[in-house]
Amino acid sequence: MENINWMAILEQTQIQKVMESNQYTEQYGLILAEQDTKVLMQERKSTLMEQKRVEFGESILPRIIYEFCDSAFISQSNYLESLIRLQEIFFLYKNEMLDEISDEELLNFMKQQFETVCFGDFDYLEGTCLDLFAQAIRAGYHGYKKTAGKGEYAAFDIVPRWDRELYLETLRELCWR
Repeated sequence: MENINWMAILEQTQIQKVMESNQYTEQYGLILAEQDTKVLMQERKSTLMEQKRVEFGESILPRIIYEFCDSAFISQSNYLESLIRLQEIFFLYKNEMLDEISDEELLNFMKQQFETVCFGDFDYLEGTCLDLFAQAIRAGYHGYKKTAGKGEYAAFDIVPRWDRELYLETLRELCWR
């Protein structure tokens, strides 16, 4: 009987799925070369080992690609690095949220915060938005299930934000003195 390397076959299939995503992402000016895809797969392995996780079946990477390819903060010049970082953040917070949250819910939350609250800042996404959300989930919060992770951050946002009306009121007060 022939000895088949299933891991090599699975990895080649995953590389092919990521390469196929180029057909969709090119409309946003984003293309991965085969070498980029191999780098992503190697980074995936490292991250999975670091986070002590295992992926069965399809990799989360194509879903990350499709979710974030239309981001205003990702361009061809930072595409590979962005995907590496998003993949790292995803697996870290799957652990931090004790696998209570589905992949879809986590991706929805990540994307919404990345585009709005974080304005493309990975450190803020990881260190503030996701950290606060993970704390709430570990404390027993389940409200995100109704919204699939969308529109949830306002309930946990403890960071004061710029308020247009307050700014205008303060400006009026300063001008009238």
